[in-house]
Amino acid sequence: MRDGGLKAGQGVRMKNAISAPLFKIALLCEKDCLWSYQLRGSSRVLKVAPPVFEIGGHPVRAVPGHLSTAGRPVALPNGCTEHFFSGELKADKNLALEFTIRVAKDNPIVRFKYALRSATEHVMTKGSGNDALSYMVLSFPGADKFTEVRLSEFNPISHGFCISERRISHAYFESREKVMGPILAASGAGLTWVAAYEHGSQVPDAFVTFSLSPDRKVAVEAVKGNYHAGRKVSENQPYETIWFHAGAVRGGLDDLAKAYRDFVLKRMSVNLESRKPYIFYNSWAFQERNKWWNGKTFLDSMNQERMLKEIDAAHRLGIDVFVLDTGWYEKTGDWRASRVRFPDGLKAVREKLEGYGMKMGLWFNPTVAALSSEMHRRHQDCLMTWNGRPHDPHPIWETEESQGLCLVSRYAEAFTAEMVRLNRELGVAYFKWDAVGQYGCNDAGHRHGGPDNSPQERADCYAFEQCRAMADIVDGLCAAVPEAIADFDITEAHRTVGLSFLSASKYFLQNNGPYFFNYDVPQKGEHWVNMLVHPGPARAWNCRYPYDYDRWIPAILLMTHYLPDDPEDSQLINLGSCILGHNGIWGDLPAISEKGAALVARLIRLYKQVRDDVTESFPVRSGAIGGSPEVHEKISGKTGRGVVVVFSSEPGTYTYITENRPVRPLWHTPEMTVDFDAKGRAVIRASFEKPGARIVYFGVTSG
Repeated sequence: MRDGGLKAGQGVRMKNAISAPLFKIALLCEKDCLWSYQLRGSSRVLKVAPPVFEIGGHPVRAVPGHLSTAGRPVALPNGCTEHFFSGELKADKNLALEFTIRVAKDNPIVRFKYALRSATEHVMTKGSGNDALSYMVLSFPGADKFTEVRLSEFNPISHGFCISERRISHAYFESREKVMGPILAASGAGLTWVAAYEHGSQVPDAFVTFSLSPDRKVAVEAVKGNYHAGRKVSENQPYETIWFHAGAVRGGLDDLAKAYRDFVLKRMSVNLESRKPYIFYNSWAFQERNKWWNGKTFLDSMNQERMLKEIDAAHRLGIDVFVLDTGWYEKTGDWRASRVRFPDGLKAVREKLEGYGMKMGLWFNPTVAALSSEMHRRHQDCLMTWNGRPHDPHPIWETEESQGLCLVSRYAEAFTAEMVRLNRELGVAYFKWDAVGQYGCNDAGHRHGGPDNSPQERADCYAFEQCRAMADIVDGLCAAVPEAIADFDITEAHRTVGLSFLSASKYFLQNNGPYFFNYDVPQKGEHWVNMLVHPGPARAWNCRYPYDYDRWIPAILLMTHYLPDDPEDSQLINLGSCILGHNGIWGDLPAISEKGAALVARLIRLYKQVRDDVTESFPVRSGAIGGSPEVHEKISGKTGRGVVVVFSSEPGTYTYITENRPVRPLWHTPEMTVDFDAKGRAVIRASFEKPGARIVYFGVTSG
């Protein structure tokens, strides 16, 4: 049935299918409970009802006669074990349900998905005109408090995506409301449960929802685009669902957030390189400065001489990954180095980076190809079209005119192959993806619907499948190149934001801050619309807002860039913000003074001693962003190593006592003292004469 495994019905029937140190899973194959989840030591059981598909105009509840193992459990590189089960449906023995679940020994959250396969061809239908697919119905025993966690609200104040926790009152259940999530928490009777789905879109544009009912049950249901009417299901063409999460912890919402954060960091993805706390540099900030401050072009500084100079400066600071942003290429689609800007085809850049032990990163728009490119010529059938018309060609950052190519087509495999080639030929290990909007194709000849589907249905299916295609492409890249990382730029609205891409890699979260037009400022003439591009505290205020994500989604997966420019006050503010987990640096590195570069390098060297501890630690924050004081504590509860950063916008002396018990030795910036109370907590006093930052590293030797 899958990769040469056993067919449905073969294997050993297992009622208590999975026994893990923290929980157990039972496969019950009942109408109202396909499988159940139970924390060890608890009598309460989460029941998961089977999916319901519409097949041939009729709802089919996917209840197998039994679920059998198909092959041995597989140990994955992220420490999880994957179990695979399959069974013929009671309602139609030509149909089989496949159930894949991944579990970890040290985390209570499980990751799972379904597939529907058929020995004879069946067709998925939409009798009502809408998606008719219920993925599951969940019964949370004893739960009386519910919280929706949104990841994709676009906040025009910061011009960026933000996270929000929203209480769901009983009235929402009584009114049969729907909430988007993608994370839903349910608390009561000493436990807190979680359910989540891996997809992505901007609130309120839901493709999947949690549907609430008066009996406090929650259905996870398709909304739009999850499949197209007439979608065939066969032995060789199964219907695979998105991935889901479920689990429970003892305690409240904070306890769940800690466990879920740890799951996302360590157990959700098998692409482990994306979880490592490298220090990243990107050339874009200077490219923009050069355009708007110096009257040059965006690509004027994208040349071998300037990049080699920037690499030297980046090495001096301690950068791990050096990313050449847009313009390194001759043309999109074929993605070969510009011989005009890099006469040796990036050979000298590669040699210098490798000599310094740094990784090379390059910018891409995965959805375009230049009109003269081989990629464009060979993939005419993959052009993005809207109502039968290809998108108009347009220049890409001062390079040749390009047209859109659809990621939900055979082009996806070609783009994956291009990235693998660049790794083999140039050693590229970091792939920055930009300018990928969620909508844009309703072509009838791709993998998101055909001539019998309406243009709107094809557009919705494209948007749904594009999200999955991006994660699949990264998974394919990392299977061939395990050291690869791909980040997806979500610095603009209407991009695919959610858990799906995080299962494969990470986000590039924040650019140069909000735009003037967000603040109703009249636009006259050509000018730099980004507001926060200067040294000082303002940019860092804006960039620290997204640290709210760190409660559920580790900050290392939400890269944001800070400015290391002089003067020292600004460097302390920006580096103090950066080392909380965003780990991005950009600006005019060669222009930093010798004294300033030495300070930045020292702060980064110290951070590297504790960056793994900072990455895994649950965030503690006291005070509002921009407040006085605003304190961030990132100290590992396991090792006692980490950092505390105190920011202030007003002069004065402020005291902060850590929640965790940090270890010695320590290092701190001037104008602060650090003592320890009787319980081993650090008592920090920080003085300010003007806005600034004070930093303490715990568990470090001298920088």
